[in-house]
Amino acid sequence: MAKGKRAAGMAENRAKLIRAARAAFATQGYAAASMDELTASVGLTRGALYHSFEDKKGLLWAVVEQIDGEMAERLRAIREQAPTLWQGLLAEGSAYIEMALDPEIQRIMLLDGPAVLGDPSKWPGENACLDITMRTIRSLIEAGVVKPVDVEAAGRLLNGAALSAALWVAAADDPKEVLNKAVDAFRQLASGLLRQPV
Repeated sequence: MAKGKRAAGMAENRAKLIRAARAAFATQGYAAASMDELTASVGLTRGALYHSFEDKKGLLWAVVEQIDGEMAERLRAIREQAPTLWQGLLAEGSAYIEMALDPEIQRIMLLDGPAVLGDPSKWPGENACLDITMRTIRSLIEAGVVKPVDVEAAGRLLNGAALSAALWVAAADDPKEVLNKAVDAFRQLASGLLRQPV
């Protein structure tokens, strides 16, 4: 019983720290966020942070993982609401690029995250995205909508284009102005895979 209580307490502390870190990283940025202030704001010590995440970078990974899961869920809903599989693929890529306007995603996932954690295309969540894109492309090839093409190559290039566009939007002086150009170019590039214009 005591073990279960201890585990529940650790999970609660972990959730508190992620929530506080997410708010701090989004508003102050990763570099400026103070771990002492962050832990104090939820009534915990730095020891609790180190016990759960090892260090500040580990805490950032946990925040990125949480936001990534939420983004994936939003994209899944967008993909599934589209009238066709092809339109779902385009809508999903476009929506991913548009998420670069969300201040939290912009700061944590597209600016600070890559600077601290490295290339986002190598983050764990990206493999799941790539698998979904490849399955979609395979289905579109089988349906005769998309030209026969190497599925992995097409999936990596499409996902890479969406990620690169989102990074461009996030870092732009005027993200809203860049967004339309980026989404339009992404859709034009993707449409090159079609057997015939749809």
